[in-house]
Amino acid sequence: MSDTPYPIDLDSIRGAFPPGIEAPPLLLDFAGWLNGRPWGSVGCFSLQGQFSDQAPIFDGSPLRDRFALFMRLPDGSAVGGWYGAGLDRDDPPIVGLGSEGDYELLAPSLDALLAKLTSQQFDKAWHDLRPHDEVKPQTVELAQWLARRPAGEPVACEDGELPDFRGFVEKWSRDREEYWANHRMMAELGWRLAAHLPKGRNAWDKTHFEVAIVGQQYEARVLSRGPQPFEEAASIESLLRDLREEMRRVQPELGLWYAMKFGLYADGRVMPNFEYDLRPTIGGEPALLAEAKADLARAPRPERWVPKWLVET
Repeated sequence: MSDTPYPIDLDSIRGAFPPGIEAPPLLLDFAGWLNGRPWGSVGCFSLQGQFSDQAPIFDGSPLRDRFALFMRLPDGSAVGGWYGAGLDRDDPPIVGLGSEGDYELLAPSLDALLAKLTSQQFDKAWHDLRPHDEVKPQTVELAQWLARRPAGEPVACEDGELPDFRGFVEKWSRDREEYWANHRMMAELGWRLAAHLPKGRNAWDKTHFEVAIVGQQYEARVLSRGPQPFEEAASIESLLRDLREEMRRVQPELGLWYAMKFGLYADGRVMPNFEYDLRPTIGGEPALLAEAKADLARAPRPERWVPKWLVET
């Protein structure tokens, strides 16, 4: 383990910041300092950017411009800046989106987060931000590096003055679950797929489906002992395409999603998850690039939100 360096992906970090906001020099300099050092020596993480879509938060796609997630933990948790209403967009607070539902404001700024790494101040829920037991710590070296850096602006507010991040995430999740539970297209989708209602009696039992739409291409499958075709797939295509267009109108900067997974619950509720970046497989082959580019031309996105596979020549 001590020979394994930290995974660092500067391109993904830069791309994870909201359009119009650049990755701060301190973060890029920290990546340079961390480069080549043993994984676990100042914490168990990788410096890699990701969008809120893939973070542990329900229906995170609409929140892309509220987060700049630059750190991934082994359990799937994510750490990054929070660009909430009224917060400093030049030096946002740093938050953690925990894979087990731990949503916490970790530090009032990036400077403060790095300082906490040096002093190993993180509690049990965020133990991965402490050095690994089997690796020689380099937190003293990090503290010395930080001390040699030019002094920045003083932190504008202390932890106690910062907004309630957990409350924000919990309210977002409740509101989005209610939104989709009452969405007319989701209600119709549940009605059309009534033959697939789960047989279990538990409230969390659900039947899983996956959908891919790329230009004129379309495929829908039910996940039953692997992806399987189902009788109603053709009849729900127009409904899913209408949903796709409606979502584009509501938040045009996201463009068009290419894949959708959803669960059908026993009470008929449908809870979806959308994929805007993955190139889906349709008919056993990657979706046609020409069809995806046609979607992009019709529904353009900010440059940093265009996946690399979509700009291939």
